[in-house]
Amino acid sequence: MNNVISQMLDNYNVNNINDKINALKEIIQEIVLSGLSRGDFFKEAAFYGGTALRIFYKLDRFSEDLDFALISPNKDFELSKYFDYVEKELKSYGLNLQISTKSKKIDSNISSAFLKGDTLEHILKFFPNEENNEYNHLFKNIKIKFEVDINPPSGATYDIQYKLLPSPHQIVLYDKESLFAGKIHAILCRNWNLRTKGRDLYDYIFFLANNTTVNIELIKNKLIDSGYIKKDSKFDIDILKQLLIDKFKGINYNDAIDDVKPFIKDVNSLKLWNKDFFIKITERLN
Repeated sequence: MNNVISQMLDNYNVNNINDKINALKEIIQEIVLSGLSRGDFFKEAAFYGGTALRIFYKLDRFSEDLDFALISPNKDFELSKYFDYVEKELKSYGLNLQISTKSKKIDSNISSAFLKGDTLEHILKFFPNEENNEYNHLFKNIKIKFEVDINPPSGATYDIQYKLLPSPHQIVLYDKESLFAGKIHAILCRNWNLRTKGRDLYDYIFFLANNTTVNIELIKNKLIDSGYIKKDSKFDIDILKQLLIDKFKGINYNDAIDDVKPFIKDVNSLKLWNKDFFIKITERLN
């Protein structure tokens, strides 16, 4: 095994095959970020979303996707120009993954790509003593999606962070207040008719537990951009709380719990999840 990957694995407590797959995916994510940084991607874009919260602010759950937003809107942005940097970085650590763009079926502000590879091949590369390979054939290919919002609403504020592994690099990302705004936007605007995203609710609790204030300008602009509120609507923290309370009244919490379970180690806290719990903790929003 590559020595750098071995170092990175030392940061994980892996007890079962699910832990191993999550660790594998997160290490690949960090290598992708390093490759993007080498290509000066972060002069144009900032990292945000659950994976940013996990890697840089110690969120205690795993996250699947890499989400970015351009610092300045650019309709002509080409994500593919960074693919060579990502692929070269992955190959330097012995990882055999392919990257491709996702074709747009409708006009959208989101530019998407997928990173794919064989799960079993990489599990055995990272964990050569894996003894449970009799059921590894059931695993789907590793699939990591990354998306770039090429026309994001204004109002985000940023932080600069440095990582030493897999090699020293710099990342520009949304600060905690802006990440919180993005998470609230996801709770209010994501189409949960297809899938109830318990991960959004888990992250919401994380922000509140850490006394994070919300970037009110960014959340307002994101809600306007999504058509959730009108541009001339009155908007303040109390109105935002009421929007969330109304949302929490209609969530299927059993589905939300099922969604988040594979990404966390301690599921006991999920026993509290119900309408009254989320309405009550929303009083702490500021």
